[in-house]
Amino acid sequence: MIQNLENQENIYSGARGLAIKILNRIDRTDAYLDKLLDYEFKHKELSDLDKGLLSELVHGVVRWKNRLDWVLNGFYHGTFTKVETNLKNALRVAVYQILFLDKIPHFAAVNEAVEFVKRVNGEKAANLVNAVLRNIIRNITEIKYPDPDVDQVHYLSVYYSHPPWLVKRWLSRYGFEETKQLLIANNQIPDISIRINKLKIEPASFLKLLDEVTVPYSGSKYIDYFIRVKNLNKLIENKYFENGYFSIQDESAALPSILLDPKPGETIIDLCASPGGKSTHMAELMQNKGKIIAVDKYSHKLNLLKKNFIRLGIEIIEPVTGDATDISLEPADKVLLDVPCSGLGVLRKKPDVKWKRDLKDILNLSEYQLRILSNAAGLVKTGGVIVYSTCTTEPEENIDVVRKFLEQNANFKLESAENFVNSAFLNSFGCVETIPHKHDIDGSFAARLLKTS
Repeated sequence: MIQNLENQENIYSGARGLAIKILNRIDRTDAYLDKLLDYEFKHKELSDLDKGLLSELVHGVVRWKNRLDWVLNGFYHGTFTKVETNLKNALRVAVYQILFLDKIPHFAAVNEAVEFVKRVNGEKAANLVNAVLRNIIRNITEIKYPDPDVDQVHYLSVYYSHPPWLVKRWLSRYGFEETKQLLIANNQIPDISIRINKLKIEPASFLKLLDEVTVPYSGSKYIDYFIRVKNLNKLIENKYFENGYFSIQDESAALPSILLDPKPGETIIDLCASPGGKSTHMAELMQNKGKIIAVDKYSHKLNLLKKNFIRLGIEIIEPVTGDATDISLEPADKVLLDVPCSGLGVLRKKPDVKWKRDLKDILNLSEYQLRILSNAAGLVKTGGVIVYSTCTTEPEENIDVVRKFLEQNANFKLESAENFVNSAFLNSFGCVETIPHKHDIDGSFAARLLKTS
């Protein structure tokens, strides 16, 4: 057993070897990319350069899998989809570097793949890999992709690397040009968005600190205490994160808390609290005065949340273990309900999600979401507010759930978000709706529901 582990360590060495190892796990299991990547970062001694390359390779291959496989199918003699997993992912990693990474010489990508395959699959397979990759390099400018005039779904699915069922849905909703823009946006690597913690430091003072350590940043177009940076290295080195000066949060994830409009002294229930970004944001908006009950099904997740509360200097959050579909609590002034969803709005950050979802997931989730929202109806006082939110773009999980809830609960009404958020985010129903290619933030939805009696 120990020898097998040692052999595996030798086989999957370096950033490229570890990338293949992670991609194999993604292919064979339901494991999520980011968790597998975090594990390797914690358990391997990797330089910052290797960590950066490993993250780039894994995210890149998963993001562009359909285009990579199209190219490989065209050059591989046989059925590429039936190739042994190690061989398949070694080829994907190499072709990703050849097609997308200008700073890595083609010969380096080829040599690494050939040496890996030689160790795992032998000389014959290594020679095949060498021939396929060199053939791709020779013909790189001549690669043909599906014709959009013949089949729009096939073209968009291959060239912009999204599953056909999802492309088909978006084509019917947005049309060709807008769908293409959405796919392009989903494939872009976003800057890191951070929320300045005004309980600890004023935004102007925080920006001065960044200037002093020469960290480039840009301001948010929408929220004045949010900024964007390219990386966090200097912020972590200078203990700005450890000191609680900021949290990492996409601007789209801040909108539900802003829409809820929490006030100092109120009691608020965050019914699906993990990972805690919205609870802490609300506490900051409440100036650390009042009470937030943070509910999660799993106590270990709440324990992680507690560490974050301490780091940010927040004292008003009370973690409670419970199931959002049936938990019973004293009615609060307001309830935030950021429900589990398909996550199809956050593909810029989590490209593996698009390959893990299908239409059945969306329909099953919408039923679960309605159950949570229905339970939330009894957890808010008359005159109080529920904000229902998701990080998905799909109507079945968004406005359709809200409509069904309102049909079953005549004592609630939908309030327009116009008085609470930037008008750029308002859809025709008066709800918050963000789309990556339109707003340059993650896709999301939020609705404000007033309990009238």
